Amino acid sequence: MSTRDGKRCAWFLALCVAAASAPAAGQSGRTPIDRHAVVTRHNIEWNHLGGRLPIGNGEFCFGADATGLQTFSGNTMSHWGWHSFPLPEGFKPEDLPPTGNESVGRMKGAWAVPAGKEALYRWNYANPHSMDLGRLQLCRTGGAELVPGDVAKLSRKLDLWSGTQTSSFEIGGQPVRVVTCVHPTLDMVAVRIESPLIERGELTVSLDFPYPSLRCNTPWVGNWTKPDAHTTTVTMTPDARRADFVRTVDADEYHVRLEWSGEADLQQAPSSKHRFVLSPKAGNVLEIACAFSAKPVRESLPEFARTEKESAKRWEDFWKSGGAIDLSGSKDPRWKELERRVVLSQYIMATQAAGSFPCAEVGLMGMDGWVGEFHMEMVWWHLAHYGLWDRWGMAERALGCYERFLPVARQLARQFECRGAKWGKMVGPEGRTSTWSGSFVLHWQQPHPIFFAELAYRLDPQRALEKWKEIVFETADYMADFPTLDEKTGLYSLVPIMPPSEQGITRDTVFDLAYWRWGLDKAQEWRHRLGMAREPHWDKVRNHLAPLPEADGVFVHSAEWKDTYTRRAWEHPDPVGVFGMLPQIEGVDPATADRTVRKVWETWNWNRCWGWDFPWMAMAAARIGQPQMAVDALLKEFNHNRYPVHGINNGWYLPGNGGLLYAVAMMAAGWDGAPTRNAPGFPDDGSWVVKWEGLKAAP
Repeated sequence: MSTRDGKRCAWFLALCVAAASAPAAGQSGRTPIDRHAVVTRHNIEWNHLGGRLPIGNGEFCFGADATGLQTFSGNTMSHWGWHSFPLPEGFKPEDLPPTGNESVGRMKGAWAVPAGKEALYRWNYANPHSMDLGRLQLCRTGGAELVPGDVAKLSRKLDLWSGTQTSSFEIGGQPVRVVTCVHPTLDMVAVRIESPLIERGELTVSLDFPYPSLRCNTPWVGNWTKPDAHTTTVTMTPDARRADFVRTVDADEYHVRLEWSGEADLQQAPSSKHRFVLSPKAGNVLEIACAFSAKPVRESLPEFARTEKESAKRWEDFWKSGGAIDLSGSKDPRWKELERRVVLSQYIMATQAAGSFPCAEVGLMGMDGWVGEFHMEMVWWHLAHYGLWDRWGMAERALGCYERFLPVARQLARQFECRGAKWGKMVGPEGRTSTWSGSFVLHWQQPHPIFFAELAYRLDPQRALEKWKEIVFETADYMADFPTLDEKTGLYSLVPIMPPSEQGITRDTVFDLAYWRWGLDKAQEWRHRLGMAREPHWDKVRNHLAPLPEADGVFVHSAEWKDTYTRRAWEHPDPVGVFGMLPQIEGVDPATADRTVRKVWETWNWNRCWGWDFPWMAMAAARIGQPQMAVDALLKEFNHNRYPVHGINNGWYLPGNGGLLYAVAMMAAGWDGAPTRNAPGFPDDGSWVVKWEGLKAAP
């Protein structure tokens, strides 16, 4: 067993232990929640033929269309599946700085690409990128492709409790039933196909491999028109009903094993050197298992029945562990929609955002405009909710990126003549920051590891202190060294800086200043916990940071942008983060925070926001004692606050799902200093009856 597989098995066992020790009674004093009823009333029934549903284990995801395979749409992706195109002509690997930037000296503004290196930095933006590992499709005799008109009487259901999709339909008047699931610890999809067409030789399955592509919003991620740009080497073992594939894609390599039940022939399709067709010889049932791996697969794959059973066990353990919320006793007619979003968000994040790296904003479902790389400022939105839902083990592997990226972060800080570690912006598995003018002036990812460390500490203090102390201190060292001292005023400023709203480069943005205060305070608290003296320089900088910018009694984006509520009332509402995602900070006036949250709610153009802005607003509304506003923020009909039938925010945007989970858990279980009543973030007028258990209060 590899080290990676060992860690994943340990995580799976930890999940089982958590399930066994889940709280027996609701925190609100009622009888235990019927978790099976809560989950299964939101099972997904979606008969859109090309509609993709993610079926995954957190590290690996198989995007299944309504046929149960990827006949008309869907990708196979993993957190280890990365590819890079060859470097532009004239450049060598050593020409690319490991930090993604070769600038030296204190930061003075936006990043400018050095003259003569434009091609290299365009390459840096696009590489590495995630890739589709392979496509499984239902086909006719000889691998002839199906067309949508071939499929009739379609019925598709994803059972959340077992993580299994079942599809029933007809082809040529004959029934077809397909059951699809993913193994909990192997990167493997298992499929059972039952139809009279199999016995007749009229239904086959193809497996084919594309060259990587950066195209977005396509049925499949990949380029099937470049057969000579990659190689597929296959070793067939007919007696064992097995085939092993070695995929070589430029400098990258991965492995695939396909196993099947019963007598069948596997042949390379005449149309493509990368497409293989499996044709059963007898019987009306075909079971296949297809495993993907960065290393050769050495062991036989588990049969379908075993995988189906283990998948069901994994998902049952998942739903029985950690937190749960039941809103069915509520009078507000929107209760079911909010509960649906909560349940489906848990499923969506568990399928794609519980692996070896933080996920892209599109997760493992396809390709986004950031080529599948992840944004370090968005890691909070993908993983922080696990701390409140008491499923921290599902975040820890991905949060290991901070330890892995620490050498690069230190080097980046040194380039900017700062101490400590500066965390990158848009990165891949090597931690190198991608090319963008704002890559190094956007800073609000910097305190995130301190926040994660604090979530870990609240769950297991001793383990967290040992695991996170170096990262906390290195992070704080940079936070204390980056600010610029104004000798005349004695104040330290964050300059140049780009706020979360990314509306441009300015100085002393309101959320960053608040987050800087909280982060440096918390880092000092960590020193105290470890029996260490306070760091004087951290205190000096923290206590002399520029004041939070405000005008007319409310916080504004920055001292230079006082038109916040007129010309700039769009994108992420930076001012609400001061007292929403963040707890009460010394020096932040509660009355100003209260007026700010109300002002944002009244004036903001919410149709020009992103999915996580709505839970951000809900957190702030809850903290100022406006629970109705908090609920409305989560449920108001705005452009990017939609959760279609599959439950994915706006159809693709996972930060919205993660933010929703954090906000709802906080509204139900409370936060430090919250009112001492059940569900303090929900209205207390009888319209909402919130039954919850197993959740943790927010900081």
